[in-house]
Amino acid sequence: MANRNAGIDKEIIRDLAEILNQTDLTDIEIEQGDLRIRVSRQVTVHATVPQAPMAAAAPAPAAAPVSAAAEAAKPADVSKNAVPSPMVGTAYLAPAPGARAFIEVGQKVKEGQTLMIIEAMKTMNQIPAPRAGTVTAILIEDAQPVEYGEPLVVIE
Repeated sequence: MANRNAGIDKEIIRDLAEILNQTDLTDIEIEQGDLRIRVSRQVTVHATVPQAPMAAAAPAPAAAPVSAAAEAAKPADVSKNAVPSPMVGTAYLAPAPGARAFIEVGQKVKEGQTLMIIEAMKTMNQIPAPRAGTVTAILIEDAQPVEYGEPLVVIE
């Protein structure tokens, strides 16, 4: 066991940890021959639920279940038509800072058209539209870190 640990370059682990910090990734893994190193960090996400103003909470109790049902229906629509992130990285809505965005809400897109760029490991990856349709929502902000499978854009 001591023999095997002697061959691990601790500088590689430090470099991988630094990459995690610089890119907001949650884990990274490399493999060299029979040596495999994975560095992970725990990320805590705090979600807040917006509170309705007191005046809005005053309507009859029958109105509350209707809006709750309408709100519950929205995520199903989003997930059905959403384009998921194919990777972990930082999403950019334009090809360069200050440039016009690839897409806008209400815009019609063709299958294969670039929706955005995701930077992963200093590589810019174009994210194509999986189908033709109209962009009804852009679910992320420019330069936002994204996770694998996270919904990015809704195309209907």
